[in-house]
Amino acid sequence: MKKPKKASIRNRKPFAIELIGMDARAVPVTAGTKIFVQGDPATSVMYVQTGVVRLSVLSGSGTEAVIALLGAGDFFGEGCLTGQPRRMATASALEGSSIVTIPKDAMVAQLNTRPTFAEQFLKHMLKRNIRIEADLIDQLFNSSEKRLARILMLLARYGEPGATHRRLPRLSQETLAEMVGTTRSRVNFFMNKFRKLGFIEYNGDLKINNSLLSVVLRD
Repeated sequence: MKKPKKASIRNRKPFAIELIGMDARAVPVTAGTKIFVQGDPATSVMYVQTGVVRLSVLSGSGTEAVIALLGAGDFFGEGCLTGQPRRMATASALEGSSIVTIPKDAMVAQLNTRPTFAEQFLKHMLKRNIRIEADLIDQLFNSSEKRLARILMLLARYGEPGATHRRLPRLSQETLAEMVGTTRSRVNFFMNKFRKLGFIEYNGDLKINNSLLSVVLRD
């Protein structure tokens, strides 16, 4: 990582304003850089200013699973606020990103002294918990085809304003397979099917069309 510099975050997300003036550092990271590794000391909260961050966990047997892909405006590493001494996952930049590092003490002070920031942060965490519950239900009850379609829609930030949200960062089919809980060959089969049906487009980047929602809603 390059030498940290003081954070200066544009007013892109409601709580981003509250980070200005904090003891926060913005660090540019290149694609593939590990921001922290599972088992590292948990001493700070992170904020994605720009870019995409991948969270993954590694089992004792060496099996890796991708648990989340985070974009601009997302916090991660917040487990330190609840007393977690070590990182429970590995965070790495999926593309060139700018990551804000907020020391634990500075984050706690912010939450204690700024009610508006605390409320916004709580809403953010509740939204994340709802997403995790939905992911679990999806994993338990839906087919791999529907799970893949749902993940693609979520990664494209379906429902949020802005056409740029329809384009995804570069993802390998292996990564998608880990997130869906299936094999790369099945992901390849469904991706080709989605493309033939006009649900997705390949033109350098991967573009997700709103029509893919029909697969998610299909009984």
